[in-house]
Amino acid sequence: MRLKDKVTIITGGSRGIGFATADAFLKEGAKVTRYAPSPTGFMHIGNFMSATIDYVMAKQNGGIFYLRNEDTDGAREIEGAVEYIRHVLEHYNMNPDEYEYRDTGVTEGNYGPYIQSERKDIYHAFIKHLIIEGKAYPCFLTQEEMDSIRESQTRDKKRIGIYGRYAKYRNLSPDEAAERINNGEKYTIRLKSSGDFNKKFKFNDLAFGEMEFPENDIDIPIMKSSNLLPTYHFAHLVDDHLMRTTHVIRGQEWVSSVPIHHELFKTFGFKLPKYVHTPLILKKDGDKIRKISKRLDPEARMTYYEEKGYPVYSVIEAIMTIANSNYEAWRESHPDAAFTEFEFSPKKMSASGALFDLDKLDNISKNYLSKLKAVEVFDMLDTWSKEYDKDFNDLINKYKDYTIEVLNIEREQKKPRKDYASFSEIKGQIWYMYDELFTDVEYEFDPKFSKDDINEVLTTYINDYFDENDDKDTWFNKVKELTDKLGYCSNMKEYKENPDNYKGSVADISNIIRVGVTSKAQTPDLYIILKLLGKWGPGNWAIPSKFNLYI
Repeated sequence: MRLKDKVTIITGGSRGIGFATADAFLKEGAKVTRYAPSPTGFMHIGNFMSATIDYVMAKQNGGIFYLRNEDTDGAREIEGAVEYIRHVLEHYNMNPDEYEYRDTGVTEGNYGPYIQSERKDIYHAFIKHLIIEGKAYPCFLTQEEMDSIRESQTRDKKRIGIYGRYAKYRNLSPDEAAERINNGEKYTIRLKSSGDFNKKFKFNDLAFGEMEFPENDIDIPIMKSSNLLPTYHFAHLVDDHLMRTTHVIRGQEWVSSVPIHHELFKTFGFKLPKYVHTPLILKKDGDKIRKISKRLDPEARMTYYEEKGYPVYSVIEAIMTIANSNYEAWRESHPDAAFTEFEFSPKKMSASGALFDLDKLDNISKNYLSKLKAVEVFDMLDTWSKEYDKDFNDLINKYKDYTIEVLNIEREQKKPRKDYASFSEIKGQIWYMYDELFTDVEYEFDPKFSKDDINEVLTTYINDYFDENDDKDTWFNKVKELTDKLGYCSNMKEYKENPDNYKGSVADISNIIRVGVTSKAQTPDLYIILKLLGKWGPGNWAIPSKFNLYI
């Protein structure tokens, strides 16, 4: 059957032939993935890796990546978390194909609402269906009773949960249950589990392979009377089914929930989506490797990378590198390809954990930034500093053309410099090029030279030799002339043979000038720095004024 250029309306698509027909209209092999965060905290690096994999797996074969807001736990929701999740996805150019933004009222997609708190009626319909079929029931256990059950189970070294004899209300008659509800008793709707803990079932995870679990026999809660909203386990199952989710990417910590989710899908007769459980993200801590901590490690939070000013490209590349072991080799052979062109394979994820190394991120970022044009770096720096360093932003825009030239030092060459990995580092690399920042500096002069020696070199150079119009050869010849005039040696070979005959070498003279104008012993090309500053600089300062701060 050829479906190209055809329009079909499908009814009854929740199960059976309707569901199968709806699936057929996806491109063959296309995946429907979702990023479905709970707004109970801000996005961390593990969440971001899952979202990135969601996006890649959908985009590499013409599928759908959608965003779902799982906000059923209103008591724990953090103000601004929803907006920040959206911001992160937009910042990293991973905009969902389907979504609902409550603040703008914009919805894209035909499977909404995409906010769980707005889907209450849908969940109630499914819960009612389960109760009618005798697969769910109202449970009237109080918190005190459940605490007592837990204490006894712990004491007797039994599994924790409501099952077997502990599920005292699973056979309550409908009339009695209705009477208790009408009398105002608090209740929880529980799944009437049909599982047998002594039986095993096999489950194939696309990352971890085949796994075996005991069946779930716990009557898990699926809705509480306090807010009439479903629990996470129940809501996500209904949504994944109705929204046609084909692949669920989530953290390794959810592996233990597989028996519950397997039973729920089986109870409804729904097709189980394919699961990809992502490995734990690890970090080096001295000689040890441990799980990255949201509490201890600032790099665990996605806010860290924006505040530091890491480029979007660099962060995504670092994540993709730890997500698939063959990504680096692919990138080397496809340097200009979009990361979505990479054929992601869950089987190539590390089951033992993904080591996220900030040094690795820095190297990726330095390589990336070194290949950009200076004006591109300026534009990125401008965008970052507007939010995170307003004073510096004002300064670089005051001298925009000059700043671009500064950023271009040793960039347009075969092996460009790789000085910085993030935009927050740039100020610390180029500050000495601005008179406004050149205050209270500590000069890194070689201690073997006295202040009088240094003053003599700087004064003579600026008064007798410096000319901003000199080409590089002329400039260096003047430096050598200055070297010989002041009793130093311009011939390095001769100096090495007879060092005691001279005050120092031409390298020493160059370094004194370098430190005098920058305060630093290590900088990019000194000639270019002097050329850019010029005798009177780009603003109202002069190179002599920098020397004079020391003199």
